[in-house]
Amino acid sequence: MRPVILLLAAAALTACAPSNPSSAAKPTPRRNTARQRPETVAVRDADVERRLARLELRVLEKEAQVDELQTRLDDARDEVVRTMAQLRTLASRAEAASAMAEADVGLQTLRGKEGARSLPETSQAQRFFQQSTSEFSRENYGGALYLANQSKSAAADGTRRLAAASRGAMRAGETPFAVPLRLKTSSKGNVREGPGTNFAVVFEASAGEGLTAFSYTDEWVRVTDESGRTGWIFRSLIARP
Repeated sequence: MRPVILLLAAAALTACAPSNPSSAAKPTPRRNTARQRPETVAVRDADVERRLARLELRVLEKEAQVDELQTRLDDARDEVVRTMAQLRTLASRAEAASAMAEADVGLQTLRGKEGARSLPETSQAQRFFQQSTSEFSRENYGGALYLANQSKSAAADGTRRLAAASRGAMRAGETPFAVPLRLKTSSKGNVREGPGTNFAVVFEASAGEGLTAFSYTDEWVRVTDESGRTGWIFRSLIARP
């Protein structure tokens, strides 16, 4: 009886065994539970970069205005101190009158040029000249002299701005600065006929060369060098002195 039972048990085990050993269950591979880090892709927005460039230029403009106002204030204080003792002397009176006459000539010359009416330099020169006349009538000849010189300087800046614009008509989107910006080149660069690398090179500015900027469009700035040559230079090539 016992052998029969053993034979039946062996047969049952044989029937339950898998027919293909290769089909046996394989161990489940370990899942990588570590979180995959997403790739960082830098996307450059051309419109944002243009707006950023314009804002940087506006900051330069405001800094130049603050510097100019501070310089005028310091000069005015020095001028008053130097001329306090001579306010009523004939010598200071004659000097102030001469400077006022020169300022009047400069202002009238600027006014006679086309496009001068809309320039900020024209209104500045006019305001300084009126203030100079007022101080002269009060016998404050030192103050009158200082203000007359400021009027002459503003008129000269306006004349230079118009001279630069006459060499090339205002372009669409071109924005004039409120005051001329005294700049220098941060590295050697080309000054071109227009705002773009597709325009011909007018001259090559050396590193550290002084330039005066009058307007801008996008990332290009209209500049003039000390010899009167004018053109456009890329924003990254210029900086405050």
